[in-house]
Amino acid sequence: MKNVLRITTSIFEKDSVSSMLMEELIAALESEGGVPNIVERNFREEPVPHLDASWLQALLTPDTERSAEQKAKVDYSDSLITELQVADTIVIALPMYNFSLPSMLKAWVDHIARAGATFKYTEKGSVGLLQDKKVYLVAAMGGIHDSGVTDFLRPYMKHILSFVGITDVEMISATGLNMGPEKREQGIAQARVEIAKAVSQQDVQRTATEGVA
Repeated sequence: MKNVLRITTSIFEKDSVSSMLMEELIAALESEGGVPNIVERNFREEPVPHLDASWLQALLTPDTERSAEQKAKVDYSDSLITELQVADTIVIALPMYNFSLPSMLKAWVDHIARAGATFKYTEKGSVGLLQDKKVYLVAAMGGIHDSGVTDFLRPYMKHILSFVGITDVEMISATGLNMGPEKREQGIAQARVEIAKAVSQQDVQRTATEGVA
């Protein structure tokens, strides 16, 4: 049974297109490959604290010298890393806020990108330590954006995932959501086409793997 880490990053309780499409993707994946073990991290319900000087100091303090408060901070960061390490598949609902990612998602990145845990430094540069994982990024954007021009969301997420060793990344995008009803409908419809394609590819890969076994 696969371990799925599901990350909801939208601040909206309702009317979140990224959350809605993530639900549809997970339901489709479940229907194709059984019911996986799902761990959910919902930033709206459990806000991710941003790193500050005291948090960084806690991480840098040797374990035997940490105060109770420092230990609690480190334990929290460790829990986020552990969730990522044990997951086979990660699904992230990814709304665009001001051309980039939600601030709590950036905070999550700052917690999980830790030398010695999710990447390491070598003489040839950094090496990611998270291997053999599949990530689905379900993006929702109010406009239509060019990567690296007005879209810093998708390139950043693909880069940071690659930095920690995750290169099998499937992108599903709903664009033009705030450009009127017709564009919104088209954007969601296109995302659903991409979901169907992604699930179909996953099913083909799974069947091929079972055939080899």
